[in-house]
Amino acid sequence: MMELSKEKLLDMYKTMVSIREFEQSLSEAVTAGTLPGFVHLGIGQEAIHVGVTTALRPTDWVSSTHRDHGMLLARGADIKRMRAEIFGKVTGYCKGKGGSMHLAAYDKGAPGCNGILGPSQTINNGIALALKKRGQGDIAVVLFGDGAAHRGEFHEALNLAACWKLPVLAICVNNQYAISVCFDDACAIEDIAARSSGYGIPGLVVDGNDVMAVYEAISETAKSIREGKGPALLELKTRRFKGHFEGDPQSYKTPEEIAEEMKDDPIPLFVKQMLEQEITTEETLKGIDDEVKKEMQEAIEFAEQSEYPPLEEIFTDLYYEERRNV
Repeated sequence: MMELSKEKLLDMYKTMVSIREFEQSLSEAVTAGTLPGFVHLGIGQEAIHVGVTTALRPTDWVSSTHRDHGMLLARGADIKRMRAEIFGKVTGYCKGKGGSMHLAAYDKGAPGCNGILGPSQTINNGIALALKKRGQGDIAVVLFGDGAAHRGEFHEALNLAACWKLPVLAICVNNQYAISVCFDDACAIEDIAARSSGYGIPGLVVDGNDVMAVYEAISETAKSIREGKGPALLELKTRRFKGHFEGDPQSYKTPEEIAEEMKDDPIPLFVKQMLEQEITTEETLKGIDDEVKKEMQEAIEFAEQSEYPPLEEIFTDLYYEERRNV
């Protein structure tokens, strides 16, 4: 932790707590019946969102999955506009048209979450090619789950990235379940990262519940990619504390397994690390918690007071409109 300032570490903590608060508020809205449709929550995976983004440049790009509200928040997306988007309001990042699974914040280098497994990896290669041609040392990061790692796009994208030495950082967020299918029942090897050898690129397994371990692994790997050494594959092992979607009873897990997962909560782990190293105090952390709750309440009120897009907006933003000076 010594290479990061106290202010940066506390900022990381605040972001992790903000993500948790944001996701829990969505869970409550689903339960209350005020949020229709499906949401896939990343509660328990905050260390990945924050550890990854802290190690990146603002000019890097990050493509995410359907479970990555937290990644956009960690990239600095406005929590009010995030909340409004998920509730289909015109003040949201995509004018209420993207919703939970297709959030995008281009001003934050976030081309969008994706509700389809696999395509983010191939789309990310296109972003990486553009970044390589610009030659400014920026990288294209793509996150995907263990389920997506079993699809053809995973192999196709990594093979092309390796052949062209694209500045790609491929991150498998292995939370041990692809919907309801246990990882051990769907994969013949212990680690997804081991597949990197098939493409002649580095592969590394990291504890995805330890924000500092994630930060250090991403920092070191990103440095190599920026030097033009080609792509890398990281596997961040973690757990999701909620079901595949909000409302999923998780009947495919035993009560004992669920209880065991909760022991790996990344937020208490980070708190323990900071307190042991006397970086902060419980009083300071309590003040941050209170600040986060206040900001979350303001976001809830902003979304509630925002309007839905008018009906005629259904036919806008369907196609890219190129503007030229003629």
